[in-house]
Amino acid sequence: MEHRGVVVSAEVWTPTAQAAAEATITAFARFAGRRGGPPPGASYEELWRWSVDDTAEFWSAVAEFCEVAWDTPPDAVTDGASMPETRWFPGGRLNYAAQVFRTPRTGAAVVGHDETGISQTLTWAELEAQVSGLAATLAGLGVRAGDRVAGYLPDRPEAIVAFLATASVGAVWAGCGTDLAGDAARARLAQLDPAVLIAASGHHHRGQWIDRTTDVRKLREGLPTLRATVLVGDGHPTDGTTLTWAQAVSPPAQRVEPVPVPAEHPLWVLFTSGTTGPPKGIVHSHAGVVVEHLKTLSLHLEVRPGDQFFWYTTLNWMMWNLRVGGLLRGATVHCFDGAPTVRALWQVAERGGVTHLGLSPGYLSASRDAGLHPAADFDLPALRVVGCTGSVLTAPLHQWAAEELGPEVLVGSTTGGTDVVSGFAGFALTVPIRAGEIAVRCLGVDLQAWSADRKPLTDAVGELVVTSPMPSMPLRFWNDPDGSRYRGAYFEEFPGVWRHGDWVTVTGRGSVIVHGRSDATLNRHGIRMGSADICQAAEDLPEVGEALVVGIEEPDGGYWMPMFVTLSGGRHLDEELAAAVRAAVRDRVSPRHVPDEVIEAPGIPHTRTGKKLEVPVKNILRGFTRTVQKDAVDRPELLEFYRQTGENRRRTR
Repeated sequence: MEHRGVVVSAEVWTPTAQAAAEATITAFARFAGRRGGPPPGASYEELWRWSVDDTAEFWSAVAEFCEVAWDTPPDAVTDGASMPETRWFPGGRLNYAAQVFRTPRTGAAVVGHDETGISQTLTWAELEAQVSGLAATLAGLGVRAGDRVAGYLPDRPEAIVAFLATASVGAVWAGCGTDLAGDAARARLAQLDPAVLIAASGHHHRGQWIDRTTDVRKLREGLPTLRATVLVGDGHPTDGTTLTWAQAVSPPAQRVEPVPVPAEHPLWVLFTSGTTGPPKGIVHSHAGVVVEHLKTLSLHLEVRPGDQFFWYTTLNWMMWNLRVGGLLRGATVHCFDGAPTVRALWQVAERGGVTHLGLSPGYLSASRDAGLHPAADFDLPALRVVGCTGSVLTAPLHQWAAEELGPEVLVGSTTGGTDVVSGFAGFALTVPIRAGEIAVRCLGVDLQAWSADRKPLTDAVGELVVTSPMPSMPLRFWNDPDGSRYRGAYFEEFPGVWRHGDWVTVTGRGSVIVHGRSDATLNRHGIRMGSADICQAAEDLPEVGEALVVGIEEPDGGYWMPMFVTLSGGRHLDEELAAAVRAAVRDRVSPRHVPDEVIEAPGIPHTRTGKKLEVPVKNILRGFTRTVQKDAVDRPELLEFYRQTGENRRRTR
């Protein structure tokens, strides 16, 4: 991969002595020191090194420090097997919902916002009552441990209730946001043969109500294993197999207690982006998620009981799952049903008194370009942390955000993945942050940048790998009985080592710089999406022969997502046809993934076996021409068109 070198930027946030002394990670370091960890006064890097060298002691310390509510304590931290066969917390039993409600709390637990203001608030008592009511309903429908419950919902409190009730009975949760069209949701959820569907009638988007009742009807028809559907909102047609939300969450005659399940019992299924075909279901474990999320939220994001935690997301993105984890810490979790217009998320933070705000680089860029001054334009006295993930946070954009929000607000970038439903690298309250860099490798994550010959690199670009297991790594892929697809996805290039698909630099200071995806995942507005659904929507138009869409991270923090099309029947691209392509993607897939440009191409290059060259085309458009092996391309002469297109884009920006 071509690279111009690493630019070391100025620090944009340095912890004060008071902040460092009060940080949860400081208390954990003292706790760890009594269990064989680094001595008092050790650096973060020393603590990190201990966390990856003594995996068993580190994760045992995390579980104890974060007060994991085991029903039955585990016999060990792992079974001693290497990746990808490692099994975590053998013999242990617990339940995610029991961890959430283990401590009586008062005040708001979940706050729902829409485009006009706060639409719903659930206290801790109300949340627990609704979870208990829905758990009783699910049990009454015959849902048992291991059955699947599917959600087709916007980012509203009902989605959180639905997940917690599912976990409470030991069933397996899988959610899709209503920003996905029904066909795209069915492509994911139908794989799981769900027993119950919980579906909303629509969602808010730019002042309009997007009706999804037809999509819900078609989705139900495409899920033949359903025993019942719980309907959220008005306008749904009803029959004998449907329940209203009010009926489903009504208080049971007797309180339903969460069912303890084995540590490796499936908690939820998240879906890959679908880059190379149908989205794959990633199965995560109960205990692995609980312990990993408690570590991330406590020691890195510094979420404390009583904090107000909002990260913009939809149910399609793993940040929804991580944000729900705020309840594990006793924080109030905020949801938003609406479009992320340039003022909308700052307004949520303002009216919610948010302490932790999560945004994408694209949103920060839009705020900057619109001339916003967040600290001056909005009343944000409680704000302490702004986390940024979803794509690369460039140094100029990082600097702008830090300067606008002031020295009391930490602006930190993170990187992770749906695959581990957590972070690989992030920030810690005790470590300085430099613009354009991710401050630290997360505790317990043996992240390295590797060359093609498996050599660790420092201050040079390499593949992001993780060389020791994490508790939240997948149990397996859904419908992958021999594990071959799972191993092929992460362990094929470097056997026994997790390869994630990002280009990164690990600096000599231990910080991380992400240069973008080394695969073809699209990352629009911080929401990852594969190209298959988007291309299919275009290719179903009679005028379109073939389509290819890629996402390009640009040096100024922008994100360019062009779609290249070949046309049939002698047709040439005009504005009418380009508009039809955009409309097809908007209506059938997602309005957030409409291409920035539709470009007529002389052809779509493929491998010799017929696979579209998404990654090579992306690299060519970025100027990384040496990454393409022309002898593996069916029509290598086409590559010059994409090289010129990328060159023109860079020259005219």
